Amino acid sequence: MTFALIGRLNAAVERRLPEQRLFLKSDDGTRFIRLRPVTQAAILSGFAVLVAWTVIVTSVFLIDMISAGNSREQAQREQYLFQTQLNELSTQVEVRAHEAMQAQDLFSAAMDQVAAMQVRLLESEERRRELETAVNVIQATLRRTIGERDSARAEVAALGRELTADTGTVQTAAAREAELSRAVERLADALEATADQRDGTATMVAEAGQEIDRLRYEAALADERQERVFRQLEDAVAMSMEPLDRMLQASGVSTDRLIGQVRATYSGQGGPLMPIAVSSMGDDAPDAMSLRANELLGALDEMNLYRIAAERLPFSVPVRGTYRNTSGFGYRNDPFNGGRRLHAGVDFAGARGTNIVAGGDGTVIYAGRQSGYGLMVEIDHGFGITTRYAHMTRLTVSRGERVSRGEHIGDMGCTGRCTGTHLHYEVRRNGDPVNPMTFITAGRDVF
Repeated sequence: MTFALIGRLNAAVERRLPEQRLFLKSDDGTRFIRLRPVTQAAILSGFAVLVAWTVIVTSVFLIDMISAGNSREQAQREQYLFQTQLNELSTQVEVRAHEAMQAQDLFSAAMDQVAAMQVRLLESEERRRELETAVNVIQATLRRTIGERDSARAEVAALGRELTADTGTVQTAAAREAELSRAVERLADALEATADQRDGTATMVAEAGQEIDRLRYEAALADERQERVFRQLEDAVAMSMEPLDRMLQASGVSTDRLIGQVRATYSGQGGPLMPIAVSSMGDDAPDAMSLRANELLGALDEMNLYRIAAERLPFSVPVRGTYRNTSGFGYRNDPFNGGRRLHAGVDFAGARGTNIVAGGDGTVIYAGRQSGYGLMVEIDHGFGITTRYAHMTRLTVSRGERVSRGEHIGDMGCTGRCTGTHLHYEVRRNGDPVNPMTFITAGRDVF
């Protein structure tokens, strides 16, 4: 049955693949190998399968190479975009700080102008009150002079009548009347001079009123300018505070406690912003403008404390270059003995010699070789926060050295207990390990 089936197959295939004979000649004779159609078909099929498999494997390999190249280019583009955004954010922070300093200078100048205007306004009010007092005195003198003039005229008439009754002559009465007339003229001259003084005083009062109106108008303009400056400063402070507050809250650190520690240990040059001294001028209650200015200065002081805390905490990625995350924070199978162990940090794998940088400002408290960590750097950032950078191939800092965020501290390598080139990065709070990605993710939109 089997031979018959093979015979039929040979007959069917023979039209396409006729039987071939391979002759082998030697000293003993000539032999040949018969290649039946089915055998030829099997050989050709195997060769075709081999060629197809080779083509498929080559295609897959080429596709993997192209995909890997695209992934590297995409990672480089993302890294470039991240660096660009970081530079832009740093520039914006510097611009906002410069604007805040300029606004504070403008505010101080405006406060000086307002104080000078208040002094001038008080002087004008005092002069107006003096002029009003002088006018009242002049008016009282005028009324008294008019009364004396009327009394003098009445006395002249009475004396004329008495003289006429006593002497019976008109000549003596006329002389006395002439004398009294001269006295009345002198009084009239004095009265006229008093009236002139009154008119001059009224003119001075009118001019003082115009000066007061002008000063009040200038004070209203100054109030409007101050309101505009206050609004701009308050908006700038709110815009600057929002991302910093959101970043500190996302890191899991107690914001009130952190800011309290910064305030207690702050010793930078210049010191915190001091509140404006309020001149009450006999009134114990400060004015609304001074209260608002002190609130704004308090917000600027708090923003400065936020900035100091943000610069010191490890919110930045500790690798400058191409990398990938190979192991996260938490329990995992140990790569050497297979047991479940706590991985107290995160691993960033990259090329040997990749730059390792500080995640935040701080002081180097250890730099050297330490057991399974290999070459390691440990940085104290204050507030009970420390970071560790392990398995490096070279260190560029030493113990006691002050470092800044992004400063080069060593090169990536594989020293200590490791299976390949990578950075083992830890963040510890009061000696206990915490997930570093909590800080890195919180600071991703700011740094």
